[in-house]
Amino acid sequence: MFKKSKVMVGISSLMLGSLVLAACGDNGDTAEETGNEGETTSEETTSGDKVTLSYANWNLGTEGDANIERMMIDAFNESQDGIEVVIDDTVTTDDWDGSLSTAASAGDLPDVFMMNNIPTSYSNDWLLDVSDIAAADEEFEMIPEAIRTASQIEGQTVSIPFATHLMGYYVNNDILNDLNLPLAEYGVSMDEFLEGIRSSTNIDQDIVGIEIAAQIADWYPGSVNEELGWFTYNEQEGTYSLDSPEMAEGINTARDIAANGYAYVNMSEEDKERMSGGDSGAAFRNGQITYSFNGTWMNQSFTTETDFDWDFIGIPGGNNVIVNDFIGIAKSTENAEEAYEFAKFMSFGKEGFMQRVAFVEENDFGFNTLPISTDQEILDAYWEQVDIPGIKAAYDDLDGAMVEGFKVVPGYVNSRFEATTGVSIGEEENATIGYILDQSVAGNVNFQDYASQLQELAQQAHDEAVEAMGISEE
Repeated sequence: MFKKSKVMVGISSLMLGSLVLAACGDNGDTAEETGNEGETTSEETTSGDKVTLSYANWNLGTEGDANIERMMIDAFNESQDGIEVVIDDTVTTDDWDGSLSTAASAGDLPDVFMMNNIPTSYSNDWLLDVSDIAAADEEFEMIPEAIRTASQIEGQTVSIPFATHLMGYYVNNDILNDLNLPLAEYGVSMDEFLEGIRSSTNIDQDIVGIEIAAQIADWYPGSVNEELGWFTYNEQEGTYSLDSPEMAEGINTARDIAANGYAYVNMSEEDKERMSGGDSGAAFRNGQITYSFNGTWMNQSFTTETDFDWDFIGIPGGNNVIVNDFIGIAKSTENAEEAYEFAKFMSFGKEGFMQRVAFVEENDFGFNTLPISTDQEILDAYWEQVDIPGIKAAYDDLDGAMVEGFKVVPGYVNSRFEATTGVSIGEEENATIGYILDQSVAGNVNFQDYASQLQELAQQAHDEAVEAMGISEE
């Protein structure tokens, strides 16, 4: 189940690459103006009676795009007499945190900005504590507890939930149906899931059971032991358990699937090229993969680009993975309450979300977030347009979801991917944690030979990040 933590601060998936920053607009509105001496100055102060707020996000596209986020900004501006939001395009997607650091050093941090991850922004002292404002806002209390708690550090609300996604498996039920196999739905057992992978694989018929086996190692421990979460992380204790039996079971399960030819990425290059030109995403959309691990940001793409019966089943055993995006309000802002009102409109607020629903309906857009409120009118409006049984079942089980760690767990990238081990494997003279995990799933090394060392390194990376944040997990 979801466990509260002082350092858990809610999440996106680095491994999948599905939450990679979208291109920012090169021709968008700027948050700067030229002063009398020709120098550039921040336009975050008031102009007459109107407050001007600067805003940076990687989802704004370019000026002139039919972009729902720009439409939302325009709608907010039109609804306000005393606030105007302008886009700060000096924060760029090629180096998001670097751009924010440069802006902060110059005293020009945008009033409201998307965060790559909360721990970094908190450590850099960028974030305003908006606890008092949020506590006085009844709508903030209507954010689901799992999401609301994730926006806090040591009880302080230092971020605003901007978008909520679920990750898990999408299933092609036509493949299962054609083979007279049981159809999969949310809550499918581990045994049924694994049997569906094995029994549906027929490379000669261009059908393979699963897209990527390696992902199993990340979710498996938390699916069989509620004390463990994504990549074994216990949110309440702030600890990993990479040397646990559950982690070893997950690695072995993934390895067996890969070794026996049930995963697309482990097929021969010739077979992959024949099926989909080597594009695993295209293979699923073409109806050639039974199970694909992805996020709910793909709903619109699957709706418009597939012609088979698909559903979302989450994680075997009746679980799923929650991924949140968060925006921050700059500690340097001179207009905290106005910045909060804008952030609220763009995310969890009822007025803003109902406007988002209207834009989706009028323009045939897809939603780029699940509801971030328990308000019944919001929920009814959303589910009226999103008719995916597995998504609804998983959302109803939101407080039981595992939390993917990239956005919220201190030191996660080092703990999961980048920390070096000093171990030489093949051509890697100093293999990273991520490399050893990949090689373990590939069957090239024995995971248990390195489990204790990986556990120590992962925990060290986490603890150092917590220390850098100046917080306590006790």
